[in-house]
Amino acid sequence: MKTPNQYLASLPTTIFTIMSQLAVKHGAINLGQGFPDTEGPQDIIQVAADALRDGRNQYAPLTGLPELREAVAASNRRFYGLEVDPATEVVVTSGATEALAACLMAVVEPGDEVVVIEPLYDTYLPALKLLGAVPRCVRLAPPHWSVPEAELRAAFGPKTKAIMLNSPMNPSGKVFVREELELIADLVREHDVYAICDEVYEHLTFHVKHIPLMTLPGMRERCMRIGSAGKSFSLTGWKVGYVTAPAALASVVAKAHQVLVFATAPNLQRAVAYGLNKDDGYYEGLSAQMETQRDLLRDGLHRLGFETLPADGSYFIVADISRHAAGRGDVEFARWLVEHAGVATIPVSAFYDPQGDAPPQNLIRFAFCKKPEILREALKRLEKALS
Repeated sequence: MKTPNQYLASLPTTIFTIMSQLAVKHGAINLGQGFPDTEGPQDIIQVAADALRDGRNQYAPLTGLPELREAVAASNRRFYGLEVDPATEVVVTSGATEALAACLMAVVEPGDEVVVIEPLYDTYLPALKLLGAVPRCVRLAPPHWSVPEAELRAAFGPKTKAIMLNSPMNPSGKVFVREELELIADLVREHDVYAICDEVYEHLTFHVKHIPLMTLPGMRERCMRIGSAGKSFSLTGWKVGYVTAPAALASVVAKAHQVLVFATAPNLQRAVAYGLNKDDGYYEGLSAQMETQRDLLRDGLHRLGFETLPADGSYFIVADISRHAAGRGDVEFARWLVEHAGVATIPVSAFYDPQGDAPPQNLIRFAFCKKPEILREALKRLEKALS
């Protein structure tokens, strides 16, 4: 038989799957995968349940139900002052991962270069390579993950088609500040390229403000801004995302979405529309809850001798293992933690291009989007194993 797609066939089992399987095998607390262990708001879930019985369970419109597109537009205006036409500038997708693929398909052709920032979400590189694009990686250095201006400028060139920007950032928890965004915007304008903005953790920032790149001068017509109901409402299994883009781009994103999945579950769309219209207190409470859980885990790790890196947003905090690793790299140490402490994490080296320079080997990522009692139990297990 002829061989299947060689690139996909060659992809190894992801470290996320490996660590989750090890967690099950050893009865470990899984602080590796980034999903909450509590259900989202019951009123949103009830709206979704009721919507299953409202007699509208056939295909939703390609770009999404009008009420959800209107809610996305209203959210853009409410939080960021962005005026968006819900009829032509919003596309509802089956999760943010599909949104990323659709946005890339909308602008990237074989041979185009796309600037990506390491450490990076693990689906970026496979998506780019399947489209025949060439990733140009720019590495942020711990502990502060500041943008290296010279390296970023050097990554742009005549073949650059787009930049992928993830803020708040997975895995680092970094939230890009205005000065960094202004540098990126300058380069986007100078090189006449697009920006694909992964902003799924937009409502999970801690005493810092998330600034969409789309709000900066000259960026409105160049940005595709991706949001996630799963992250905003702790309902990651629903896989409902949305893209905000200028009409000319949104129409092409919609064509890619048509090829990929066509439409997203209508009852979930109605429930997400309801959720997006919740009052500010909901969003403030979500952020405060996650910040409390971050602080609980961070302070506990400090007591155990781990240094942690700043985490101003997302579900994640990164810790330096140097004091405890005894010469082991992050992958080996993460495996040791599962087997001997009963706590699963993710080695940060998994968030780098495997064909690039050697990544840091002294960092692991913890997810703090878990119940406080689960975080406390994980800390107890770590203390016992490390003592």
